[in-house]
Amino acid sequence: MIIRVEGLLQIKMRKSKASSTRRGEIQNLFNNYASGQSTLPASSLLRFLHKEQMELEADEAAAESLIEKYEIEECAVERQCMTFEGFLRYMESKDCCIFEQTHTSVYQDMNQPLTSYFISSSHNTYLTGDQLVGKSHLDAYVSALRRGCRCLEIDCWDGPGIEPIVYHGYTLTTKILFKDVITTVEQHAFEVSVYPVILSLENHCSKEQQEVMAIYLTSILGNKLLDVRLDHQTTGDLPSPNDLKYKILIKNKKLKPRARIEGVSGTEAEDSADEGEEEEEEEEEDEEEDQQSRSKFWSPRKAGSKKKKKRVVVAEKLSDLVIYTVSVKFISFGHSKDSQNSCENTSMAEKKARKLAKVSGKDFIIHNQRFLSRIYPAGSRTSSSNYNPQEFWNVGSQLVALNFQSPGLPMDLNDGRFQDNGGCGYVLKPPVLMTSERSFDPSCSQRGVPPTHLLLKVISGSNLPLPKSGKTLDPFVRVEIHGIGLDCNRKNTNTVKNNSLNPFWDTDMNFRISIPDLCLVRFCVRDQIGFLSSDFVGQYTLPFSSLKKGFRWVPLRSRDGCSLDPASLFVFVWYS
Repeated sequence: MIIRVEGLLQIKMRKSKASSTRRGEIQNLFNNYASGQSTLPASSLLRFLHKEQMELEADEAAAESLIEKYEIEECAVERQCMTFEGFLRYMESKDCCIFEQTHTSVYQDMNQPLTSYFISSSHNTYLTGDQLVGKSHLDAYVSALRRGCRCLEIDCWDGPGIEPIVYHGYTLTTKILFKDVITTVEQHAFEVSVYPVILSLENHCSKEQQEVMAIYLTSILGNKLLDVRLDHQTTGDLPSPNDLKYKILIKNKKLKPRARIEGVSGTEAEDSADEGEEEEEEEEEDEEEDQQSRSKFWSPRKAGSKKKKKRVVVAEKLSDLVIYTVSVKFISFGHSKDSQNSCENTSMAEKKARKLAKVSGKDFIIHNQRFLSRIYPAGSRTSSSNYNPQEFWNVGSQLVALNFQSPGLPMDLNDGRFQDNGGCGYVLKPPVLMTSERSFDPSCSQRGVPPTHLLLKVISGSNLPLPKSGKTLDPFVRVEIHGIGLDCNRKNTNTVKNNSLNPFWDTDMNFRISIPDLCLVRFCVRDQIGFLSSDFVGQYTLPFSSLKKGFRWVPLRSRDGCSLDPASLFVFVWYS
């Protein structure tokens, strides 16, 4: 369905040079509602809020409040009206940002079991570069935590002097001390979020050094470490983010109870860890490409030979610290349904997860209603590149782990997803992924579900950043919809030549969306450098559910996610 824009906008956007700047566009809006007067009465401002901004809940008191907030001329405030300068300040304020400002604070129900949330998760958190020769650094943990990450990965290996170390095994990545990582986590875990942090241990250490790890975890984390089960009130077997405020959870293998029986033989004790060992072996098999890639540069093994895996048996002291995040092997959805405990969770590489999502999407969604699942990048991604996380959010996987040090589309989507709900790192999964009333398969068309129609009018840009060359941009805007396969789409504006300061596009884009609650909307400004080539300038990504209607400005971010203020876009949004 093509939406007719003219009846919605109430005005005609003039394309003359005089109105090609945002100030000119906003002046047109002001003039249209001021009806020839020099000021805008509260009643006219309210009419603007209702008709253009679709803020139907606003009343005259709300309009008067905006006047008091943005108008600086006292006589205008006394007369309860707004000058153009006050209107301009309002239109360029957070109140007119495209992102719903109530979503900048935690607003979702935080009393559901952990399985009900998408959880911001990182892979190889210690790395600042690639997986072969990159540096490991404590700052990588600080950066991830400050970006709202709540699941950190720690690759643990035996170090000299019985000091466990953290690095990417069998490579030339630099090494850092395990105790320093834990100290850093303790210091920064709850700077931006009060909700739980999960430490996902990739544990290659001997029992002796695992005992040292357990001592550090206990002594450094203190009462922040969750080491006993809670008497929680959630519906379900797992506690909620609220139950776990200010707590740090350990994700690792756990000994079976029979391994604790006094006098048990060493062989039986090792057998008790077989289930966890199988999971590690599965992960190592998934990472075989990675090992082979590494061996081309660093390993003395002959090509095609397999390195005998060293059996790692979990130490009892470390096992005792694993409560709600017990690592086990994924065998099948049927096996999980019949045998998996709610406190047990699985990890799988993207290739296997992608296959399961494609052929058993419904079963994957049901599985993720009961259990936590972690997805991680393929071992062949030696440059620390990322997959598209959307395909695994579509089946309800909670811990979709990305390389936070690698900027690009996947991290833009991750940042967009998790800026919702106050940036706390936990976002409630939409009802379509949590209900058992009707079957949902993200790979199929959604019969019986009325689509949402989205109109985006990309009007103009402002103060776009110049490239290092200093050359003026030839900018265009690409709007992308990321969701289930049926909803994925992208459209471009025309290209404006030689204008970085105030390019004017005035381009309408219509999108048909079947599952908006899963969708992300990405605005990407690009510089046309050739007939079929363009360079990245800036982007902004947000959930469809956080999209505000009306005339809005879109803040732009750099490739690494930093603000490019004052660079922004001016758009009109409508959907039904």
